[in-house]
Amino acid sequence: MRPVAYIDVDDTLVRSVGTRRVPIPATVARVKALHEAGWVLYCWSSVGGDYARESATELGIAGCFEGFLPKPTLMIDDLAPRDWPGFELVHPAELG
Repeated sequence: MRPVAYIDVDDTLVRSVGTRRVPIPATVARVKALHEAGWVLYCWSSVGGDYARESATELGIAGCFEGFLPKPTLMIDDLAPRDWPGFELVHPAELG
């Protein structure tokens, strides 16, 4: 099975500075590298799937993603994500 990653938009792919949206280069580069390495990528946002798609398109990386999703407000699972085998949470500041 190919590895899967979910990538957030705000303050992960882009940062808002006043009315400007500024790409976060390290995260954009990591998305491209993961895509090239064969990962299945999903872009998501608490603002919604359409916003995630528009943001990825704006950054020129929409083609790296399999889908665009809203972040869940409820998850029903017998395990917390921290207990998933191989699960890793990476803050964008750790990518540079």
